[in-house]
Amino acid sequence: MTTTTPLPPLTYRDETLDDVRLMTDSSPLLGDIGAIRQRMSEAGYLYFPGFLGRERVIEARRQIVDRLEKAGALAPGTDPMDAIPHPTNHAGFEGGRLDALFENPDPIDEVLYRGPMMQFFREFLAADVRHYDFTWMRQVPPGPATPIHSDVVYMGRGTHQLFTAWTPMGDNSFDMGGLLILEGSHRDPGLAKRYWKFDVDAFCSNHEDKRDAKTKGTGGWLRGTAKQIRHAVGGRWVTGDFRMGDVVIFSVYTVHGGTDNHSNVLRLSTDTRYQRVSEAADERWVGEKPPAHGPLAKRGMIC
Repeated sequence: MTTTTPLPPLTYRDETLDDVRLMTDSSPLLGDIGAIRQRMSEAGYLYFPGFLGRERVIEARRQIVDRLEKAGALAPGTDPMDAIPHPTNHAGFEGGRLDALFENPDPIDEVLYRGPMMQFFREFLAADVRHYDFTWMRQVPPGPATPIHSDVVYMGRGTHQLFTAWTPMGDNSFDMGGLLILEGSHRDPGLAKRYWKFDVDAFCSNHEDKRDAKTKGTGGWLRGTAKQIRHAVGGRWVTGDFRMGDVVIFSVYTVHGGTDNHSNVLRLSTDTRYQRVSEAADERWVGEKPPAHGPLAKRGMIC
């Protein structure tokens, strides 16, 4: 169940959202792994406020904003921890391995790839687990939200028993926006028939395609407004009043996006992925230099 607490005005890419509810806190289920799995099966997500430890995330945030400050991406004369963007320099992260992005990735590793996070996934998946080597570092400036999608179209070449952890690297007021999840969408039969079969890096090798091979592929966003997508899929849009230490975990099928950032600061977060060691991993996101969506990831197919 979701709460019915009234929320302040929220928008998705300038569309007013009048049907959003707060995420259900899954913390009371900790200690009952069967109940946690059942919640994931029913809702498609788990929300654990404070689970990762606020102080640990603060140290990770320091590393992130230090990197942004050195790149000139923060407003001069401001406290880097406030993450106020430079008015003209929009330098940022392109993603990749933490050891390539940061001189000292240990504080971020402690949050994402050690401690409570990894212990949770070992228990949840009842197995030894691994994470993708590619780390998605997100800095969302004031403006429109991330478009709505499911992760499987971007990382479906390995096991689909793959889970995303969205970790806010700052306190996200509703004005700053945050993660938006369509509750129950991971079970939609319509999406299963077509959309979830897409591979954004696949292209039709038997059709004329004038694009350069480096850019061949399909887009992965769901078409339509948030209201239209909800009407087509069903479920309810949910979000949270997120704080450092929180984590939201969801299936690769769960439909999600973001709400717009109406503040004057960068919204910082990470997306990381976890699976059983024994199952196949998508080659785009593992290894010393993951190819990501680059030219090595493109795959021709007969259409």
